[in-house]
Amino acid sequence: MSHLATPGPLRVVSWHAALYRRLWRVNVLSSLVQPLVYMLGLGVGVGTLVDRNTASGDLLGGGSYVAFVAPGLLVTTTMVLASGESMWPVMAGLRWSRGYHGMAATPLSATDIVLGHAVWTTVRSLIATGAVACVLALFTDTRSWGLIPAVVAAAFVGLAFAMPLMAYSIDAEMDGGFPAIQRFVITPLFLFGGAFYPVTLLPAAVEWVAKAAPLWHGVVVARAFTTPGGAPIDWLAVAGHLGYTLLFSVAGTLVAVRRLRRRLYP
Repeated sequence: MSHLATPGPLRVVSWHAALYRRLWRVNVLSSLVQPLVYMLGLGVGVGTLVDRNTASGDLLGGGSYVAFVAPGLLVTTTMVLASGESMWPVMAGLRWSRGYHGMAATPLSATDIVLGHAVWTTVRSLIATGAVACVLALFTDTRSWGLIPAVVAAAFVGLAFAMPLMAYSIDAEMDGGFPAIQRFVITPLFLFGGAFYPVTLLPAAVEWVAKAAPLWHGVVVARAFTTPGGAPIDWLAVAGHLGYTLLFSVAGTLVAVRRLRRRLYP
């Protein structure tokens, strides 16, 4: 009876967690090593050259380049992870392992499955960005208590990508579109979404596109929390940025529920 009383989404999360137990060591290790390489390469290596330019201080908010890059690294990490979790694994659940079909044969509803995916993606995002935050805490310029709320802001961005992509993956017949999404959406946002330099340096049209995507909004919030000696946090602006990312999450969730219900619950 206690198992049946467990909310449906949490039962879906337990299914994801059971699969993750076989891979968690490798995933956590890569979450530690990859940001360390980025910090040494982009933050310390390139940062040394950038910081020598006296004009860069105004563009970077008066801090070092490594402090500027750090929040961007947090948010891009969860964007890449959550996007990946919502493409091939979703198709696997519907076509290859057919795990979602097994869930549909139980009292679990389409809403339970989709919300369970959302919760699990959030957990994975928090694990990955928490590992990145641990790496950032090793460096003097990026060590601050602001890393904690920045991790939460990154999780908002992860959901903003995960749920629309889950909705797309549910109706996808083949996985051929997934590499195109990574190549033409995720990678350009990674490079031009404000993580590694201000979007104001981009052409106006590209800047507009960057600001329309959820990534930039999460980077702005994370940077507000982590930039040392920065201006007082504008909580109304923070709420606006996170609320914007939440719109993507809610819209994607609603579409995903409708598509999954149509596919598994005729």
